[in-house]
Amino acid sequence: MFNHFQHTIGSPLGFEGIALHSGQNVKVKLLPAHQDAGIVFKRIDLKTHNIIKANYKNVSSATLCTTLENEFKIKVSTVEHLLAALYIKGVDNVIIEMDGDEVPIMDGSSKDFLDALSKIEMKSLKIKKKYIKILENFSFSDNEKTINIEPSDSFKVDFELNYKNKIIGNQRNFIDFAKDSLDEVTSSRTFCLYEDIEHIKKLGLAKGGSLENAVVVDHEKVLNKGGLRNANEFVNHKILDLAGDFILSGYSFLGHVKCIKGGHHLSNLFLRDLLNKNSNKFEIIEFENNKKTTITSENYPSQIAVNA
Repeated sequence: MFNHFQHTIGSPLGFEGIALHSGQNVKVKLLPAHQDAGIVFKRIDLKTHNIIKANYKNVSSATLCTTLENEFKIKVSTVEHLLAALYIKGVDNVIIEMDGDEVPIMDGSSKDFLDALSKIEMKSLKIKKKYIKILENFSFSDNEKTINIEPSDSFKVDFELNYKNKIIGNQRNFIDFAKDSLDEVTSSRTFCLYEDIEHIKKLGLAKGGSLENAVVVDHEKVLNKGGLRNANEFVNHKILDLAGDFILSGYSFLGHVKCIKGGHHLSNLFLRDLLNKNSNKFEIIEFENNKKTTITSENYPSQIAVNA
């Protein structure tokens, strides 16, 4: 059920595509990394200060995507769909080289990333994988938006969204990442309302957006040829985004998440509050022959490591 050891990819893997917000064509190469390296982005279009760690503390913006920034103000954005794919494949350590500042949007989901990752072998490393195990219920709210997490033996997400638009409306879905099929979640695309596109473009965003990489809803009609990929595509994409944002904790979670009206910003605020201020609500564990071993602060001093 659980990976006992950390994993990396067995061989290099490349992607290329249009960035959703910048509109630029970006090449990405995933490279194997050693144990405890974590997930690291490397901007190869820059010669210095080009390393950005995938960590919740490095999130500098969560407006329509998750943006990471290092201490030298070097950024990489729209990381969530690739990170979700790495989470689902159990990749703990990888170097992500990019010749631009935004991960390609591909088809708007994680499907293309996962299809490629499924064609290569994963490499098991010699050090144990560590998990965040929730011990007590913990909630975080931002106005009407709420995330609650409670103890569980796996990572479960119960997500509810609420839009005035009749097509999107009120959708809710529950996914157990250890037991349920994730095909509909991983293939669900990012979405927007047609009426919001002009405003988004005035912000300098969505320059690469099209019906090839996003679901666009115009009042009571889905504009994409073929319509939706599944009946719950809107909420399923939100679940996908949450998985991509939670990997920035540096660990895999064992907890049951209940989220109402959430998004990138709420997920980051939740991680910051839980991990920085409520360490009594969780423990760091590893597994030995399907039995957990608690890692205490005494023998594991760097509790918040960059190791998903």
